[in-house]
Amino acid sequence: MSDADVAYLPAYRLRERLRTGQLSSLEATDLFIARIEARDADINAVVVRDFDRARDDARKRDRRLARGHDVGSLHGLPMTIKEQYHRAGLPTTFGYPELADNVPTWDSDLTVALRAAGAVIIGKTNVPLGGADFQTYNDLYGTTNNPWDLARTPGGSSGGSAAALAAGFAPLEAGSDIAGSIRNPAHFCGVYGHKPTWGIVSQRGHTPVLKHPTPDLDLVVCGPLARTPEDLALALRVVAGRSIWNSGWRLDLPAPTKTRLSEFRVAVWPNDDIAPVDDEIADRVRMVAQVLRDAGATVSEVARPDIDPRYSHETYRNLSYSVVFASVPPEEYERNRRDAERYAPDDRSDRAVSARSMVLSHADWLRADARRTRLRLRWAEFFRDWDILICPQMAAPAFEHDHTVPIEERTVLVNGEPQEYWKQAFWSGLVTAPYLPSTVFPTGLCRQGLPIGLQAVGGAYQDYRTIDFTRLLAEEIGGFRRPPVD
Repeated sequence: MSDADVAYLPAYRLRERLRTGQLSSLEATDLFIARIEARDADINAVVVRDFDRARDDARKRDRRLARGHDVGSLHGLPMTIKEQYHRAGLPTTFGYPELADNVPTWDSDLTVALRAAGAVIIGKTNVPLGGADFQTYNDLYGTTNNPWDLARTPGGSSGGSAAALAAGFAPLEAGSDIAGSIRNPAHFCGVYGHKPTWGIVSQRGHTPVLKHPTPDLDLVVCGPLARTPEDLALALRVVAGRSIWNSGWRLDLPAPTKTRLSEFRVAVWPNDDIAPVDDEIADRVRMVAQVLRDAGATVSEVARPDIDPRYSHETYRNLSYSVVFASVPPEEYERNRRDAERYAPDDRSDRAVSARSMVLSHADWLRADARRTRLRLRWAEFFRDWDILICPQMAAPAFEHDHTVPIEERTVLVNGEPQEYWKQAFWSGLVTAPYLPSTVFPTGLCRQGLPIGLQAVGGAYQDYRTIDFTRLLAEEIGGFRRPPVD
């Protein structure tokens, strides 16, 4: 096999070569380092590099295997992690230049779990400033480009993660998500991404704070990106349920039980007036629905949870802004409060709801949390009748870089018409607010030659079901495709 062919091996197949000695961990590590050094100048995905320590770690993994010691499920596998995860000795900045010297002395729980399973961390991947954009750029590390088209965004905030996978710089990645930050880049770059059920993967060490871990944040999840569903499942088994906080309980996610697409009951939600998507994306949802019908699955285009989508979206924004703006300076909070007062109490427009969400009190948050609980119950009822919901992730394929317009004034083109930039967060928030798992899977390219990914959503804690569903579906529609980077 060529080096490029090895670089694009699924993680589970590369792992077997490493475990059987067909390839040493050092050889694999050197291979990925060489690819990054040769090709990442144009993409700028792996912005924090730890090559010397990675080589030392790989040699240790090789010696353990040679001595017949037990090795973990990721033995010797080189991989990258999102910049926001602590790795002792490497900076954690969230893209803020003022945090350039912010170097932790301890690993995040996710990093600990990956390394305990035998993974070799070769570096960290780029993020937007504060992890808060559908584009990945900051003044510290620069702009990350989409391997399918360097003029376009790879998504955000795990944009460097998805770009590194698509470019063959790593076989596995660790991202995080609150507004589609795993799912949006997976869609834009044509890879797989899994947003876990909230709370099953520890957030400890996914923070710019060094000395003391912060509380787990509402809505935020940590999870894997990969080029195959099998690799998502492999990574989730390693990182789920591991935390210093939960030594008294054991996570027991249900294993997938269905072995054929014909056994699935699938609802599809191709579009919605609240956040319209490009016709080509809605048509791709319908195409997948037809593939499922042809495979014998039960499919409905009208089945929906008994929720008001606008109510759901407003609840999501209330909760997510509580997270995002919890640490703003008092003067900024006061400005936001004055801005919110400009809107009438009964104004339910996007801008009015957004303005009020930025200044929620704790009592407001508790009321939003109560609304979320009602949403969770309605979704639980829905998933008693349906196994999977398929819906869009974003309104359009990857768009061109746009860093000049303030983020609150940006738009995206949907069917040739400008749409409010953050309106497309409806599709990720639909799933995020009620804590549901979602696996984004590639469905092929659009007319412009860019990937289209969709969400496969399941009931709470049915993470392995959504992942395995996309594995079965890939047998019908194909999976990851290499972009033209080699």
